[in-house]
Amino acid sequence: MSDFRETRLEKAKAFKELGHEPYAVRFEITHQTAALQIEHEDLPNGEERLVIVSVAGRVMSRRVFGKLAFYNLADESGTLQLYLDKATIDSKSEPLAGRSSFAQLTDLVDAGDWIGVTGNLRRTDRGELSVKVHTWKMLSKSLQPLPDKWHGLTDVEKRYRQRYLDLIVTPQSRETFRRRALMVSAIRRWLDERGFLEIETPVLQSEAGGAEARPFVTHHNTLDLPLYLRIATELHLKRLVVGGFERVYELGRIFRNEGISTRHNPEFTSVEIYQAFADYLDMMKLTEELISSVCIQTLGSTKISYQEKVIDLTPPWRRATMHELVQEATNIDFTLFKERSEAVQAMVKAGLEAPLTADSIGRLLNEAFEQAVESSLIQPTFVLDYPIEISPLARKHRNQNGLVERFELFIAGRETANAFSELIDPIDQRQRLELQQARRQAGDQEAHTLDEDFLNALEVGMPPTGGLGIGIDRLVMLLTDSPSIRDVIAFPLLRPESQQKPS
Repeated sequence: MSDFRETRLEKAKAFKELGHEPYAVRFEITHQTAALQIEHEDLPNGEERLVIVSVAGRVMSRRVFGKLAFYNLADESGTLQLYLDKATIDSKSEPLAGRSSFAQLTDLVDAGDWIGVTGNLRRTDRGELSVKVHTWKMLSKSLQPLPDKWHGLTDVEKRYRQRYLDLIVTPQSRETFRRRALMVSAIRRWLDERGFLEIETPVLQSEAGGAEARPFVTHHNTLDLPLYLRIATELHLKRLVVGGFERVYELGRIFRNEGISTRHNPEFTSVEIYQAFADYLDMMKLTEELISSVCIQTLGSTKISYQEKVIDLTPPWRRATMHELVQEATNIDFTLFKERSEAVQAMVKAGLEAPLTADSIGRLLNEAFEQAVESSLIQPTFVLDYPIEISPLARKHRNQNGLVERFELFIAGRETANAFSELIDPIDQRQRLELQQARRQAGDQEAHTLDEDFLNALEVGMPPTGGLGIGIDRLVMLLTDSPSIRDVIAFPLLRPESQQKPS
């Protein structure tokens, strides 16, 4: 590696000695490569077109055959061949220090370098559209090698750690992040067109609430104040509804100090949406319409392939209660139990674990769902009516005791969205947060904190409201056929290489 770098440094030095700067300030382009491919697809083999174009990009490969050379140039839109003819190039430029322009180009320019060229178009006898180069300019000399053209970047860890290399040599990675950007724009556009306002809420918070998660802790020096990175945008968006905004959302980063897996990253993106005078049934309809619309705008269809499974996102989607799904999968009817011990016995008999932390029938129901049902929900399914014990911010069910008006959307065996008929009764909310605080004091670091200012806002008065949260990263995973959340986060959190554990 050091010899390679030294050779490249010598070439950069040679450019300077010839009076060229190896790191340019700018270059004027007329086209991107993909546009040229489309505009001149009618150019016959073996013919030239006397239209002058300027393109710039990274040299991905080079082949030199005496007085003729072919370079492959890549820009953001695609690739294009450069046709380098010694007679043509040298006729357009004066030699420097006894070295012709063609010789400079073939001797000093390597794969990985950024160059800009100007010339006319030519289609080779083999049908390859090319720029027949007249003049060229070094834009940035690369000192490090590109991954091998035949094997690419096969080290998955290196793909995540050096994403810039991954993007250079893996077109699918570039397409994933391009599609992600289009999806995020489509979500914002869909919401904006329906009267929702995006209003930013604090990332640094004195109380981290709105979800069951362990926060990252930091400190403000001037105020001498402990602070937390937000684990949700929920409680501040609800304050905005209290203040009179009837349709609000925020799409942004969330931070949770939890484990890392193919589905979890400590820093991720979500969109939370709140609509006054609505309930969780309204949010179900909104979810279907939003996701299916984004899918069509991004992929052109609501039928997708994910990890070799065909998934149909065409509304309406299946709706089933948690009780129904658990009974369907295990033959256990949790509505029959009066004591926790009865539920434990039934779960053990069905081959399920009943952890001590699940200290109520409702929590055991959720355990049974996670163990026996969740991974089987491949087609989009709204799971309705959750136990009140695990839903401290959701309104009590209007018809069923012990449950709340909440749904989670599952697609491809994982949660993609979560929504409530929001709890707007300040007395009920205080009681539930106090129960959460007691769990926290007993050692549950993911239990909700008691946010007095939020409770005060509820006492000012919040209208009936439906709330929805969608995990952007998991949605991108689905629509890009990506098996891991690290594939759709440009720079996922990784352990430093110096701290890698031996295998």
